[in-house]
Amino acid sequence: MSMTARLRADLVCGLGLLTRLPTGWLARDGLPYSMTRSIWCWPLIGAGVNALAALAYAAALRLGLAPLPAAGWCVGGLLLLCGGLHEDGLADMADGCGGGRDRARKLEIMRDSRVGSYGVMALVVALLVRVTAIAAMPGPIALVALPVAGALARAAMAGVLWRVPPARRDGLASAMASLPGPALLACLGLAGALAACLLPGARAMTACAVAMLASVLMCRLACWQLGGQTGDVLGATAVVTECAVLTALC
Repeated sequence: MSMTARLRADLVCGLGLLTRLPTGWLARDGLPYSMTRSIWCWPLIGAGVNALAALAYAAALRLGLAPLPAAGWCVGGLLLLCGGLHEDGLADMADGCGGGRDRARKLEIMRDSRVGSYGVMALVVALLVRVTAIAAMPGPIALVALPVAGALARAAMAGVLWRVPPARRDGLASAMASLPGPALLACLGLAGALAACLLPGARAMTACAVAMLASVLMCRLACWQLGGQTGDVLGATAVVTECAVLTALC
């Protein structure tokens, strides 16, 4: 199988997992699909989606909107592009960790499609942090900070997958328990390279350090509360890391 076919298959997996963007134009019968191998492109997809949101923010400012409502529309567009997938994970994890008395009950709550009070509070805080952080940045800084935050957030997800065992024997996280070393290194390297290319040296180092800290904290929280990671933990990690990086850069 050619390298081009593998790259296309990885992009189909990454886009299908992390966004609601159509992938039919890339998908072909017989492609060597591998969700674990596709982690190398997660930072690229995160950066690309957030770059589209950043352009929407810049266009809103250009049309005369104040920074705060412009940032609100920007984050709204980001939710639309990704289908709220990561936010759903954040809400489920908040409900499970906040409402369950033991690990089994926490995992059971996380599988419930209904959103409880802890989930609502987590979503409100996450949306407020992102909107206010973006609005606090000058427009040109937001244009580069958003793609960097998107890339680092997806790399943080891969870091949790790498360091924390699955909490369940079924589900997405358990199917991705063993990550290919080269794909993981490419994922982390691409996220760091994007930060280094788009931000000044000190701010790039700050963004990477904050993302690493957020990933480590989510690893600890997942192990303490759930005994491992799940798909919801990965989504929550992306949102928490993005909030932390944007806050550090604003």
